[in-house]
Amino acid sequence: MRKSHPIRRAVLAGAATVSGIVLLLSLKPASDPASASAAGAAPQRTAAAQESPQGGSGAQRTGTRSVTGDVARTQYGDVQVRLTVSDGRITAAEAVRAPQGGVSGQKSELAVPRLNQEAVTAQSANIDTVSGATYTSGGYKKSLQSALDKAKAGGSASGPASGSSSGAPSGSSSSGAAGSGAAQARTVTGEAAQTDYGPVQVRITVSNGRITKAEAVRAPQGGVSGQKSELAVPRLNQEAVTAQSANIDTISGATYTSGGYKKSLQSALDKAGG
Repeated sequence: MRKSHPIRRAVLAGAATVSGIVLLLSLKPASDPASASAAGAAPQRTAAAQESPQGGSGAQRTGTRSVTGDVARTQYGDVQVRLTVSDGRITAAEAVRAPQGGVSGQKSELAVPRLNQEAVTAQSANIDTVSGATYTSGGYKKSLQSALDKAKAGGSASGPASGSSSGAPSGSSSSGAAGSGAAQARTVTGEAAQTDYGPVQVRITVSNGRITKAEAVRAPQGGVSGQKSELAVPRLNQEAVTAQSANIDTISGATYTSGGYKKSLQSALDKAGG
């Protein structure tokens, strides 16, 4: 058969077509779109798994715990401080041991509430010595520092928590309440109450109908009366916030200051509408 014969050309053309088809099939990718999609999704699942280990990080960071410092020995007895720590901040402090009986016990009774308050305010053991209660103050500071050291060592594993604040419990509506309270908070000052040793005048901060802070802006000064006021007023302030009324205890040894404080506190509550 001649090379130019029509049948020969048709056969050659058909063979070329078949060869081309076979070549194209051999070049088709081994993986289909479904497998490629699965391969791309794998890293995404891995990232998602990394974002939620152990059920989330928020539950681990939050929490409140009590830490008790070592006993500090003084010439008049032992002092030991217990702290409540929440999210790396002191929310409460109390002396679980302090000098008892006689004059030392009276001084401790007046000084300890003030030391507790200052520990929460300062967030450290760098607090003032209470006049007239030097030994109790010194022992308090030592035990407080011990408690702080323990709290720091115990909190290093989880680290400081974010979210709820040092002074308020966490909750689903806490942020809304905080914003509302901040908007409605106001300061009210009661009438000055005259006593045999000088006037007493109380100022309170009220938020959402509750006393959040109390302070004596005037109190007897100088001499023994001034010393008694210095020891008694912090306790009276604390009791006013706790009681949410003027029905608070009279401080032993500071009867006149306590009586004037209650009168001025009631005046402030009346002005606030409480």
